[in-house]
Amino acid sequence: MANGTGGACAQLSAVADAVLYEGYLLYPYRRSSAKNRVRWQFGVLLPRNWVERDGPVTPGVSGSADSWYQHTECLLRVRRAGAAVRVRVRYLQLQHKQVEAADGDGAHRPVESLRTADGTAHLSFEEAVPRETELVLPLAESPPGGRTVAVGAPAGAEYEPLPAGAGRTVRRRREVRAATTVTAEPLGPGLYRLRVRTENTGDAPDPRASRNTVLGQALLATHTLLTGDGVEFVSLIDPPAAYAEQVRGCRNAFTFPVLGGAPPRSTSGDGATGTQLLSAPIILPDHPQVAPESPGDLHDAAEIDEILTLRTMLLTDEEKAEARATDPRAARILDRVDTMPREVFSRLHGAIRSLTPRTPAAERPPAPVTARPPAACAERPAWWQEGGDDGLSPATDTVLVDGVPVGSGSRVRLCPRGRGADAQDMFLAGRTARVAAVFHDVDGSTHLAVTVDDDPAAELHGWYGRFHYFRPDEVETLGPDAPPGPGRPIRPQSPRPPERPAGGPEEGRFDGRP
Repeated sequence: MANGTGGACAQLSAVADAVLYEGYLLYPYRRSSAKNRVRWQFGVLLPRNWVERDGPVTPGVSGSADSWYQHTECLLRVRRAGAAVRVRVRYLQLQHKQVEAADGDGAHRPVESLRTADGTAHLSFEEAVPRETELVLPLAESPPGGRTVAVGAPAGAEYEPLPAGAGRTVRRRREVRAATTVTAEPLGPGLYRLRVRTENTGDAPDPRASRNTVLGQALLATHTLLTGDGVEFVSLIDPPAAYAEQVRGCRNAFTFPVLGGAPPRSTSGDGATGTQLLSAPIILPDHPQVAPESPGDLHDAAEIDEILTLRTMLLTDEEKAEARATDPRAARILDRVDTMPREVFSRLHGAIRSLTPRTPAAERPPAPVTARPPAACAERPAWWQEGGDDGLSPATDTVLVDGVPVGSGSRVRLCPRGRGADAQDMFLAGRTARVAAVFHDVDGSTHLAVTVDDDPAAELHGWYGRFHYFRPDEVETLGPDAPPGPGRPIRPQSPRPPERPAGGPEEGRFDGRP
């Protein structure tokens, strides 16, 4: 394998690992944290009889809803004879870590926690084991019905004694039954539609059991990596014009395929292609990358390393001890943060990714003017100086959209930009929404925080203060009685929407992430 190819594969694998462990354990990495009592929120493939106990599931574009299958369709072009596709199905298998105390007669009894003579705490908790199965499909030999391979994992148990005979740790896994079928459908000379369908083929003993009861039979954070020898994948986000119709015919359920690896150094300007593809249960852009400044996994890979590192540094000694006892991966995170050199931490503060010149002020269109009392519009200190947020009030500020003041409670229609817009925003094009607040970014720009009208979780998002964010030029004003926009029901596109800006909306600053 050439060095360039090896580097690209390593880059894609790093992103795939971030997807695999994104929701494994969340800050503050302690068992007692409420968010770590409700885990495994996307890419979860459960037994079909449990998922469909109340009827079939509605397919979505990402895997934030429980399902029993995951279906990927993409286009690929053949570049030479003997071309083959390599498919890697990856997921986590749940593993229950049970701490057992030793009784005097040699027996053991399960306990929630146990402290050994050396002062080390041991906690019962749910861990997970990574699983991966690979299938190679020569396109010239692809059978009409596809090729199927088992991707499940066996049951198992391991026993680890604790020091001084205090007890033991028992790790138990239930059997996971699953299969993946890969089909290559010829569409024309040198063009194929590739289908990858992974199904949980097990049965829940009790379809009415709780979700926690059947998670041991599930595939968690399921995703697929596709690479090829002599093939080129077509972007489903930005396809070449010649393949637009075939791309519209691709159907993906509970997953979202994007091109992997580094973006090409130069393009023809007519769509994107690549030699790797990642089909993940969260929405990503083409060519997703782990920031080179990131020193390691934080299990919150869609968040900001600097913020998480700072928060981890601020944990008390007692909280760090609990986190270390919760999970070995959490212990490694704490050790890395505690020993992080200053120069490594300083790199987390930010980096310039582009040196594209800014448009001169005289050539820029006038920015929307925020309607506030005259006193609030006076010159104020820079945002990092004391008083920089004085006068900002997201709940009452308004911004002019086509001459109409828009603020909290206003109805708008969402019109995200075309190329360059966030992938999640594009799925909301044409939908109607209600503005919750007006936020002002540190660079002087303005964003509207909105909740989508027919989102069944809108009230919950409002309660948490987690919204979709759009610029004023990405919305149209609507009257209060305008009907909801057309489209399929909205499902949360990411298991954890962006965090509220530090300090809450009262500070009036938007953190810049869509």
